[in-house]
Amino acid sequence: MSSAAEPLVTVARRGPAAVVTLDSPANRNALSRALVEQLHAALTGAMADDGVRAVVLTGAGPVFCSGADLKEQRATPGAGGVPEVLTLLMEGPKPVVARVNGAARAGGLGLIAACDLTVGLASATFGFSEVRIGVAPAVIAVPCLRRMDRRAARELFLTGEAFDGVRAREAGLLDRAVADDELDATVDALVDSLGRGAPEALAVTKRLLRELPGDDLQEDLRRMAAVSAERFGSAEAREGIAALLEKRRPSWAAAGD
Repeated sequence: MSSAAEPLVTVARRGPAAVVTLDSPANRNALSRALVEQLHAALTGAMADDGVRAVVLTGAGPVFCSGADLKEQRATPGAGGVPEVLTLLMEGPKPVVARVNGAARAGGLGLIAACDLTVGLASATFGFSEVRIGVAPAVIAVPCLRRMDRRAARELFLTGEAFDGVRAREAGLLDRAVADDELDATVDALVDSLGRGAPEALAVTKRLLRELPGDDLQEDLRRMAAVSAERFGSAEAREGIAALLEKRRPSWAAAGD
């Protein structure tokens, strides 16, 4: 099976982060079924590793991700595991930082939108190119419309026009659009900040960011009061408060803080 014989996704440690790299530059890191399978496995492993405090998702070569593998889709249409990858990025317990190293199209934008924090090159180009080949940005609309300004998404989805990193930031797809020589420093600073947070507290915070606001104000307040009480009574909180009062680093903080 190609996913076993040919590594299309690599994982490396960089400080407290697991750097997951789409490593198929020959086809612009397209989302082939083999790559998606390996990506899901890599993310699952990183999320389960107690030594990993954050995940960084990036691409090899000059492109972040060109979207679906069109040759595969022409032969056998289907989402091919992408919904499961997006779910893992959004619902996994560890924060994920998108390090957008270059151009992204279609499904690649879905990967970006599913991450918790997104940093990309101001000079990179982006595009929801689906309508221009007769398809729709269907699956990726799920994370994209949760992140992006609705009016910007309407225009960009319908026109398929390419746009740069500055527009991507204005539209809400990127949190930060940076110069080429600032990408790594910006990502490293975010990872360092994430490493200062308590692991369980980060997972709970990621979940409430996803779930709130709900349909009922009072129900939201009731549920969050319970969450607050649980967190203040947790071992992480006891250690964190003690460390603050004693002016020391909490035991759960990532090394090097």
